[in-house]
Amino acid sequence: MNALLEPGMLVRHPTEADWGLGQVQSNVGGRVTVNFEHAGKVVIDSKQVVLLPVFERR
Repeated sequence: MNALLEPGMLVRHPTEADWGLGQVQSNVGGRVTVNFEHAGKVVIDSKQVVLLPVFERR
């Protein structure tokens, strides 16, 4: 699933709800860089965590 993530897409981390909404910055070689509202820029190993796409802002 993470292979489909592109820069600009909105995501949430499945176990870190307090990080808030994140925007994908890059997706290279299975490493997804996301800028989260409350956690800042985080690099996610897509082999360990499947990010949840967000299609509508609440």
